[in-house]
Amino acid sequence: MIDNRLAPYGALALRVALGSMFIAHAYLKLVIFTPAGFAGFLGQIGLPAFLAWPIILAELIGGLAILTGFYGRYVSLLLLPVLLGALAVHAPNGWLFNAPNGGWEYPAFLALAALAHGLIGDGALALKPARLPALRAPVTA
Repeated sequence: MIDNRLAPYGALALRVALGSMFIAHAYLKLVIFTPAGFAGFLGQIGLPAFLAWPIILAELIGGLAILTGFYGRYVSLLLLPVLLGALAVHAPNGWLFNAPNGGWEYPAFLALAALAHGLIGDGALALKPARLPALRAPVTA
């Protein structure tokens, strides 16, 4: 049974973890791997190198949206192709992520976490558009 008093805080924990993960991975690609290095990696695995920047920006902007709860549940669903792509890249390496070149357990878990977030919503303390004065629809009697 779901505890309706605490469920929004469970969704908040999921949202913070997922958003932080996307931001951390964007940072890794920007600062450690560098965009050029990431583009080279994509080329080595047979993907178009031009996808480097769209992936980095999707992870960074999407991670911020998820973290703050600004349309986060929808952004999680929109980022599923990025996670499924990571899963496909790591699938040949085996199940465990500590395998050489990383297995597919971590990308699979993250894809399911993103799906769960999309299904259950943003939870507590989300920056919902309805709370923003400029986006609030006028009330008529």
